[in-house]
Amino acid sequence: MSFLPISREDVKKRGWDELDVIFVTGDAYIDHPSFGIPLLARWLEFHGFRVGIIPQPDWHSKDAFMTLGAPRLFFAVSAGAMDSMVAHYTPARKLRHDDAYTPGNRHGARPNRATIVYSSRLREAFRHVPIVVGGIEASLRRFAHYDFWEDKVRRSIIFDAKADLLIYGMGETPMLELATRLRNGEAFSSITDIRGTAFISNVIPGDGPVREIPAFSEVNADPVKFNEAFRLVSLEQNAFCSRKLCQKHDNRYLICNPPALPLSEEVMDSVYALPFTKALHPSYKETIPAYEQIRASITTHRGCFGGCAFCAITHHQGKTIQSRSEASILQEITKLSALRWFKGSISDIGGPTANMYGLRCGNPSTEASCRRESCLYPVPCRNLYMSDKRAAALLAKIRKLEGIKHTVVSSGIRYDLLAFQKSYFSELLRYHVGGLLKVAPEHVSKKVTDLMRKPGSEVFEKFLARFREESSCAGKKQYIIPYFISGHPGSTLSDMVDLALFLKRNGLKVEQVQDFTPTPGTLSTCIYHTGIDPFTGNAVYVAKSDKEKRLQKSLLLSHVTEERKNVIQALQACNRESASGELFGGRDGLAFRQKNMKRKKIER
Repeated sequence: MSFLPISREDVKKRGWDELDVIFVTGDAYIDHPSFGIPLLARWLEFHGFRVGIIPQPDWHSKDAFMTLGAPRLFFAVSAGAMDSMVAHYTPARKLRHDDAYTPGNRHGARPNRATIVYSSRLREAFRHVPIVVGGIEASLRRFAHYDFWEDKVRRSIIFDAKADLLIYGMGETPMLELATRLRNGEAFSSITDIRGTAFISNVIPGDGPVREIPAFSEVNADPVKFNEAFRLVSLEQNAFCSRKLCQKHDNRYLICNPPALPLSEEVMDSVYALPFTKALHPSYKETIPAYEQIRASITTHRGCFGGCAFCAITHHQGKTIQSRSEASILQEITKLSALRWFKGSISDIGGPTANMYGLRCGNPSTEASCRRESCLYPVPCRNLYMSDKRAAALLAKIRKLEGIKHTVVSSGIRYDLLAFQKSYFSELLRYHVGGLLKVAPEHVSKKVTDLMRKPGSEVFEKFLARFREESSCAGKKQYIIPYFISGHPGSTLSDMVDLALFLKRNGLKVEQVQDFTPTPGTLSTCIYHTGIDPFTGNAVYVAKSDKEKRLQKSLLLSHVTEERKNVIQALQACNRESASGELFGGRDGLAFRQKNMKRKKIER
């Protein structure tokens, strides 16, 4: 197995004069199927295309973008595995000092708004070569969208990038169709009908049904129109029944074709059977944190039908679960165990939500017209096929493979789904937890979890009790790592006090807090921007000041001594001083209550 070309010397070694497609990415080149650009590049290579990669080019001039010359068909541009603004800035808009997708974990290897910058440099270097943008940044910014870092509505990224085409979602099908049709002689400008793509047009197409959503000028000026546009886009996410969408930008139109159809099991198997080296490119002399985390992991499926309001997975991968066959997964593990660096431990076996492997809609005719965004909220859909036999059997077979010592499920688990998955739950707890299990209740306030499209605290408490009971019966000391979000739309300081008390009562401690970041394309971000739920029309409280967001975060860390001052300030701000005794306990709680009573006396 050899790496794909990243230099002219590499191209010459293969006996090629030019490349068909050149990928430009904000990530380092890690030849592993967990990274989108190497996966797509290998996919095209498998189908006979000559492909190269320019990883993390120096964007300060066009020179680095000319490394491989001009491709015969097009450039494919991606900011990388993360939106570049999310990669660069904290939820408090402070600059990060690391980048897990860069050698040495160094910050600064990619620019802000990398998709736009890379495309601009390519236009400077090769004016007439088509540019296709894709990846998570382009995918979730394909319509006019709210940008948290500028605190304004920006137009579709395809206009700012001056790209010829945008591929959204998981790109194997549209990328291959585009490359194949170009190779067969079609003109780039005539290819406007590929699923999973968006393009710029001077007119609204007349072929087939088109739903026009509020124009950029309208959503920019009016939050109500922004909500309307978001709601209409959300209703067209099912690839089996979605219509073409159109959004006017000045005197031109963004035309977005329906999503690409989900991959079949056979295609999924062929994608993950590609000849990945599962290694860093040999030019790198330092470790890359993202690689260390996933190099011994196995992806079993794609997609998530949870429909969480703050999550982009459904908007990018779709809600249809696309599972690999058991044979394909076992074959990949056998190859993994033969690698020199592999020590017998699989670090993760799963997908966006580990316990959704093998699940599907049990009523294809209903699925073909379904516009429901979550199959689990507010209650599990009666058509959802939730049998865990396939997933439980897979885990059991993996742990019995020769050369495999440990297999840990470190992907997130949908704990409300586990109530219907007794076999999987038992297999998971007995053999695959590794002492710590990640789950994401996110909040305990019903009004907040409803906005999040998550189950309430009662469901989590039942799961917690069951987890502890079954772990005890198995003779194992195992613990839950719960993920909660502070500052989410709908959450007040008082709601966060309730959450802090819930943690205390249930013996849970949060080490890392997810401070809500309004990322493009999600329902939560829409509500954050407009202050209104686009599906109900109800006003929603949104914490926007840095101070309140800091205090909400501190309440989740009330057990940390360094956060005590902020916690006290938060309790005072929402008149919940009485909670101090339970939160702090002992002398600290008593001292705070006495001090607060004295303060109130003086104020009176």
